[in-house]
Amino acid sequence: MLAPMTISSDFEGKQVVVTGGTGALGRSVVGGLLARGASVHIPVMDARELDGFPYAGQVRCQEGVDLRDEASCVSFFGSLNGALYASIHLAGGFSMGPFTGTSLAEYQHLLDLNVTTCFLSCREALKQMAGEGRIVNVAAKPALVPTGGLVAYALTKAAVAGLTLSLADEVGVRGVWVNAVVPSIMHTPANVAAMPDADHRAWPTTEDVASSILFLSSPQNRSTRGALVPVYGRS
Repeated sequence: MLAPMTISSDFEGKQVVVTGGTGALGRSVVGGLLARGASVHIPVMDARELDGFPYAGQVRCQEGVDLRDEASCVSFFGSLNGALYASIHLAGGFSMGPFTGTSLAEYQHLLDLNVTTCFLSCREALKQMAGEGRIVNVAAKPALVPTGGLVAYALTKAAVAGLTLSLADEVGVRGVWVNAVVPSIMHTPANVAAMPDADHRAWPTTEDVASSILFLSSPQNRSTRGALVPVYGRS
């Protein structure tokens, strides 16, 4: 078990949900939140996600949660004990390939992973926020910068960007700031293995992306809302 170094107490006494919290980016975000005093809640669909997860004993992991399913998502957020301060939505999926070779089933699968999970998580998180709060979503560079071979992925992440902007306008009046980070390809073992000939040094690390997420979701963010924050590194 890792014991995160205490950095500050930005989130002391605050409850934070992190969907996709066991993944590569999720681990960087969760580690940063714990170091800042947050009480972290992670929905887990499959118990195997917890294999090798370094923070399992320091967070509340609820297994069997399918964020694509309305009842499951409602139940997870409704089980929180006390007001939710921040909800960070990292759950999602990726695919690439020629548009003419993309099946409707593949598209619908991505739509559920990237858009439905974000839609339901945002909606249910808002119901658990008693006052000031923070929501951070994850779009992707291809949603803003045209990129061939990623049409289905790009359009689902563009939907996340649109949801973020519209929701930020709707709930800003109640003190809930909604933003999204927009990373390029991140430097993870899986991405390096998938693209061995790329310039990996140009990619942002998960710590780079997590840094932006931690600020946007923190009380230190006093004015930024409705932003799509690029985290591109040099790529």
